[in-house]
Amino acid sequence: MKKTLIFGASGQDGSFLSEFLFKQGYEVHGMVRRHSVAENQSYRLNGIKDNIQLHYGDITDASNVFNLINKIQPDEIYNLAAQSHVRISFDMPGFTNQVNSQGFLNVLEAVRCIKPDIKIYQASSSEMFGNSIDADNYQRITTPMVPVSPYGCSKLFSHNLVHNYRNSYNMFIVSGILFNHESPRRGTNFVTAKVVNGAVRIKKGLDKTLSLGNLDAARDWGHSKDYVKAMHLMMQNESPKDYVVSTGDSHTIHELCNYVFGSLDMDYKDYVVLDKAYLRPEELNVLKGDSSPIQNDLGWKPEYNFQTLLDEMIAYWTKKYE
Repeated sequence: MKKTLIFGASGQDGSFLSEFLFKQGYEVHGMVRRHSVAENQSYRLNGIKDNIQLHYGDITDASNVFNLINKIQPDEIYNLAAQSHVRISFDMPGFTNQVNSQGFLNVLEAVRCIKPDIKIYQASSSEMFGNSIDADNYQRITTPMVPVSPYGCSKLFSHNLVHNYRNSYNMFIVSGILFNHESPRRGTNFVTAKVVNGAVRIKKGLDKTLSLGNLDAARDWGHSKDYVKAMHLMMQNESPKDYVVSTGDSHTIHELCNYVFGSLDMDYKDYVVLDKAYLRPEELNVLKGDSSPIQNDLGWKPEYNFQTLLDEMIAYWTKKYE
């Protein structure tokens, strides 16, 4: 039985990955941070809590990371821990860097010293590209990376560490450059969940308006459940190789609002208002990824599209309020 350790196990991706790996026959360990409200620590893992071993910890605590890896001696490590909200990274750039950059460095150093043959997956991000885009309007591994947020900068640092440690110490480390991915488990301060939750609340008469930022921003949205499968495939590859994971289909916030509100028989223009507080100091305009390499090399293919993803989220939030 393979053993895996997931940093960020209680997040959206961590919870789907925990379920997936358990079904694959893994002994699953996950690190969770202590919250003052206990229910917030692992509520996404309620469906698998009897099948996963959780450990309190914080990726920014190097001794804690070292001791945990030394105790578990995992075969695979998935680093999904992050301060993952791009807009908030402008308010908390130091903390974002500490978690996203120094945290990953703590993992690398621990593995290098304890058991260098542990396979490591690093959750990189499409935000590393910034506004760089190829002539065909796609972003891929070879597209220049010029991030436009502290979050993107912190992820790019860790992405470069992947290559440095892989080449310097012959370690199996892969970087998955994941484009935006959502699910009913997405936090409501992220735009997809915010729009769906807000629209359902308006439909139920609980709210009258929904405040948003840049409606012209376009994103390549997929489903977290599809993307964790891509993570696992990358770790089973014969040799470590980085991949872009995306749907190749981009939509604006306008289109997102139009579909969600339209599904609830409403016109979003009657309810959505612009709030400058949600605008970024430097905007990222369009993200659209070319995932053909991972599809051709590893046979990965997303099962969800933009519409089926949102349909699932709408059904979830509608049921929740009923």
